Amino acid sequence: MTKCAESRLRFLPIPLFGSVMGLVGLAVAWMRYDEFLGGDAGLGGPLRWAVTAWFAFLTLAYLAKAVFHFDAVLEEFRHPVRSNFFPAFSICFLLLSIAWLNAAPAAAQVMWWVGAPMHLLFTLVSLSNWLDKKVKIQTLNPAWFIPVVGNILIPVAGVKIAHPDISWFFFSIGLIYWVALFTIVLERLVFHDPLPAKLKPTLFILVAPPAVAFIAWVKLNALETGHPVLDNAGRLLYFFGMFTLLLLFFRIRPRKTTFFVSWWAYTFPMAAATLSTILMAHITKLDFYHNLAIGLLIATTVVNIIVLFATLRAAIKGEVCVPE
Repeated sequence: MTKCAESRLRFLPIPLFGSVMGLVGLAVAWMRYDEFLGGDAGLGGPLRWAVTAWFAFLTLAYLAKAVFHFDAVLEEFRHPVRSNFFPAFSICFLLLSIAWLNAAPAAAQVMWWVGAPMHLLFTLVSLSNWLDKKVKIQTLNPAWFIPVVGNILIPVAGVKIAHPDISWFFFSIGLIYWVALFTIVLERLVFHDPLPAKLKPTLFILVAPPAVAFIAWVKLNALETGHPVLDNAGRLLYFFGMFTLLLLFFRIRPRKTTFFVSWWAYTFPMAAATLSTILMAHITKLDFYHNLAIGLLIATTVVNIIVLFATLRAAIKGEVCVPE
């Protein structure tokens, strides 16, 4: 390994797994568009293969970092902000299980059974650290949702893989802690200093919990009814997610900004909002939601392309795997 490559490996950032989350979300969104809304784009399948390969490469690279630079991994794990991105690794397994559930059920089940217990472990570790250590309010940001609220994602594929009680177990954890953490994060955003520039993209993470919770809620209820049903609780989750997305769009001010790996925080929440709207269109059969889903799908695709090219450009210029 050359000295330059070794240096890059040492500073490989754990938040880069957010790129897998965003791209898998985009792949699933295109597949659900074709499946539920009668599209025939055919983009989801190839993108699913590409992002699976990218996840495998990124995993091997980070394992190499753990072997050759274990102290750097420990430093990230103890970091008050970056530590919250380690559970993105288990979420990647869960998202890939959703992406492959219909095409390769056996592989999807393996990925789910790897991802679900792993994420439970990350949740326990994260909560223990929060309870045992004095946390500075300045380090609090929406990325805190990843370790705990990420449990909401587990039932999306879990309803077809494991006993329903397992899915309800994880959903309950994610939903209750989402309410608690949302209150704490909102207090930090309103009454304390603004987020640093590199963390401002994480505000979009606020969209993901209600959007994913809506999808999981519909799937859990479908176990009882035999088909997807839109009830009042589902409406509450969906419309709160849409309002949060609208609020964030309302706050956007075009300006030239420095690229950060945290830009990937824009992508998965956008995909989650798109997927929830595709499901809404599928259930209600209303043209409004159908058209909204198409608009969000196009916007999510554009955002992923912009962030992907920005990442590649930054990587070529040597601005990604560098000291913080």
